[in-house]
Amino acid sequence: MSGQIFFDPLVPLWVLILLAVLCAVGISFALWRGLSGWAFRALAGLVILLALAAPVLQVENRAALSDIVLLLVDQSASQRLSDRESQTEEAAKLLSTRISNRGNTELRRINVTDGIGDAGTEMMQALADGLAQEPRGRIAGVIALSDGLVHDMDRMPDVPAPVHLLHTGRAADWDRRLSVRNAPAFAILGEPVTLTLRIEDSGAAPVGAEEVSMDISVDGAEPDRYIVPIGRDIELPVTLPHGGRNVIQFAVAAEEGELTNRNNAALVQINGVRDRLRVLLVSGEPYSGGRTWRNLLKSDASVDLVHFTILRPPEKQDGVPVSELSLIAFPTRELFLEKIDDFDLIIFDRYQRRGILPSIYLENVASYVREGGAVLVAAGPDYATANSLYRSPISQILPASPTARVLDEEFRPVISELGARHPVTTGLPDQEVWGPWLRQVDVIPDAGTVLMTGYEDRPLLILNRVEKGRVALLASDHAWLWARGYQGGGPQMELLRRLAHWMMGEPELEEEALWAEATGQSVRIIRRSLNKNVGPVTITTPSKEIIELPLKEVEPGRFEATYDGADIGLYRLVNDNEKAVIGLGPAAPKEFISTIATSDDMVRLIDARRGGVFALEDGMPSVRNVREGRPAAGRDWIGLTPRKAFETLDIARTPLLPAWLVLFLTGALILVAWMREGRR
Repeated sequence: MSGQIFFDPLVPLWVLILLAVLCAVGISFALWRGLSGWAFRALAGLVILLALAAPVLQVENRAALSDIVLLLVDQSASQRLSDRESQTEEAAKLLSTRISNRGNTELRRINVTDGIGDAGTEMMQALADGLAQEPRGRIAGVIALSDGLVHDMDRMPDVPAPVHLLHTGRAADWDRRLSVRNAPAFAILGEPVTLTLRIEDSGAAPVGAEEVSMDISVDGAEPDRYIVPIGRDIELPVTLPHGGRNVIQFAVAAEEGELTNRNNAALVQINGVRDRLRVLLVSGEPYSGGRTWRNLLKSDASVDLVHFTILRPPEKQDGVPVSELSLIAFPTRELFLEKIDDFDLIIFDRYQRRGILPSIYLENVASYVREGGAVLVAAGPDYATANSLYRSPISQILPASPTARVLDEEFRPVISELGARHPVTTGLPDQEVWGPWLRQVDVIPDAGTVLMTGYEDRPLLILNRVEKGRVALLASDHAWLWARGYQGGGPQMELLRRLAHWMMGEPELEEEALWAEATGQSVRIIRRSLNKNVGPVTITTPSKEIIELPLKEVEPGRFEATYDGADIGLYRLVNDNEKAVIGLGPAAPKEFISTIATSDDMVRLIDARRGGVFALEDGMPSVRNVREGRPAAGRDWIGLTPRKAFETLDIARTPLLPAWLVLFLTGALILVAWMREGRR
């Protein structure tokens, strides 16, 4: 119970002051006149002024409130290393017992887990949320059971009580970590990119270790092993083996006694892109669609085009000077013998044998394809003649033989059943309104896949793989009609672009492919195939667990499945003969960048509230009361500040000068003053 006096004036303050002044003037006048009752008159005026000020006695009935101690229990990933988890739980139980034995004190336990994504330990956010749920006037202290590795200290709240850290870990702890710096997201194929690696030991690391073996593997292949130094930056040049995503894994063998091997490996995912695609276009003769391929390839900024058009065959003799026939001579030896391997794609557009390219050069073209090159033949009537490219050494790699018939008939190109599943032709827009073509060379497929058909379902577009290389045959020279919008036109630019990029081995146009796309820890697995049915995909997790997941066809030739990966690391995918790898999680999770227990992150907050830092392996400190503003930690104790908070149950107010008392006192004092003055 608590009481206090306060005033509740019946008149405005300025009126009360004015009356006090008038009373003072009147008493002064009485004193000047020598009236003996001036003191009683002054007391009467004072009673009247006090009555107008209305003093009230307020008595509160209070109930004491308990103090609140916030206990932050770190349950993040780094707390699961070694015996930190058991250390934490034992300390939490002991603290709970000691604080409950203090009386008038409540313990609020707040579990701090890993933040969303790779946010790390968000202890300050948890502390702020805990403070928001409790009255600040009751917070007697904050105790954190943690390894001290906190990743959101920039959100440190204002704490109204002492803060203490009881950290896990042991003095003998040590750890080895592999980190990769300046890893780019993209790199140019054929050009080395330099990665900076560093292997460093922290904590009580073994003395004398200066070198360690490191394994490097690409896309889950067998690793190569190297001996590298510890504690120094390592400059490593890497040349990507293929386009698309390249997953490079660096790993250091775990040593006995280190805290964890979770940070002994790092994944780097780099997309390989071509700097420039070099294309050689040889046009056999000028014709209406002669610029179709040139315009397509020149529109792509990533393509370097070398284009030659044979304006006059050698057998034509009309006396025109050679200097007027072309700007430069056709460098056949340089292009087809010396520098043929520099090109990613060779296109023969309505080309026929006229003695310009000797058989040895064409034989070299066939060898170029077998070694990984690409040749596209856009055939016109030339393909059906005796001078056809098919009547040369190139026939060894061509997917179809001519019947010597040229079909000058109107037809609309149609995507075949396999073509509807092939990435080159699937999804081409507005197939129902494509305009017609007017000529087709009749061919008989010998190998490969027919993606499009023409007149009377005869093969129009055929693709084939020859050893390491690729070959395509377009059995018509009228694709340019689509570009001119003839009777509605068609997707000529998109079709030829896809065709050219498939021939140059772009990963997104592979007809048989397996890859995965990650969003956080969720993986979307995509399988592209010309087969109508594919088996389940086999997933090997970083922990070597094997999972089979069925694939569902979402569109022709495309199968998908979704998988949620629980672990951070490299996942291997296998379906039929297709393999893929994908890395989940960051290359270096925050929880494992530093693993040695420390107070460095929290020291600013602890010092500001005059708290303390203690290692749990040294024993549990005792708990004491300290006054606010005093040091809250000693050699073997931590302090809590009693808040003496209370709850007001009810309030009673009693006037100190009731009306009857004022009337009695005023009258009595005036009467005494009058009698004293009258006696004189």
